[in-house]
Amino acid sequence: MNNDAPFDNQSELSIVDGLVQLSYLVQTVLGRIGAGHDLSLIQIRLLGILRDREPSMLQLAQHLGLDKSSITGLVDRAERRGLVERTISPNDRRGFNVRVTPAGRQLIHGVGNEIERQINAVIEGLIDTERAHLAALATKVLDTSAWSPLLSQRAETK
Repeated sequence: MNNDAPFDNQSELSIVDGLVQLSYLVQTVLGRIGAGHDLSLIQIRLLGILRDREPSMLQLAQHLGLDKSSITGLVDRAERRGLVERTISPNDRRGFNVRVTPAGRQLIHGVGNEIERQINAVIEGLIDTERAHLAALATKVLDTSAWSPLLSQRAETK
């Protein structure tokens, strides 16, 4: 081990180190953007799911990997901020679906634009073909990973 090597030398990262460090970088971007809007990472994930669907509370819990009380608290806090609302489930009159409100949609749009700008800044050193390759590889990992919480969600939309 060379203690004189620069800390920022990223040229020889293993796949694990590269993915972990990339994950930290993305989480940092999301965390900073969220902080600017008084949103936690889990609230950003919630709004990301709700931008194009109206899942049941159970589906939300599954997608986010949360238990019933945690998802209830998360939705309660978003509802108090006027970002989401519960609707009676058309499939189970005892259950609820969750959808974004106009205020939530406006926040999703603004935060989404910030995320897109900042993630594009992160990958600005990649040429177009490298960006396309990175996107294709990320999609393949998500589609084939047993650990991906989006697997069932992605399968439902195909």
